[in-house]
Amino acid sequence: MLNFHDPAAAIDEPKTARMEQRTKPHVKAQIRQAAALLGVDETTFVTSAALERARSTIAEHERTLLSAEDRAVVLSALDAPAEPTEALREAMALHEARVARDD
Repeated sequence: MLNFHDPAAAIDEPKTARMEQRTKPHVKAQIRQAAALLGVDETTFVTSAALERARSTIAEHERTLLSAEDRAVVLSALDAPAEPTEALREAMALHEARVARDD
């Protein structure tokens, strides 16, 4: 087998979930060929590629990258927050009236 890493192999749980999709014959042939070249079956190849892409997509959406200028603005705002506006005070009063607290 060539250099192939299956990220799903490290997940310790039974394979009970099922996924199915339709695709074009040409796409399936390319997947079959790539899987064969790596010495893995098509399911492992597709699951591995999909899982890597899913993790990458989730990671991209879970973090925000700021320029140096934007970082300075955010830190400045945290160090010296603006006074709440009347609209914010009203919204907080409404929130307090509608949301139960556990303390």
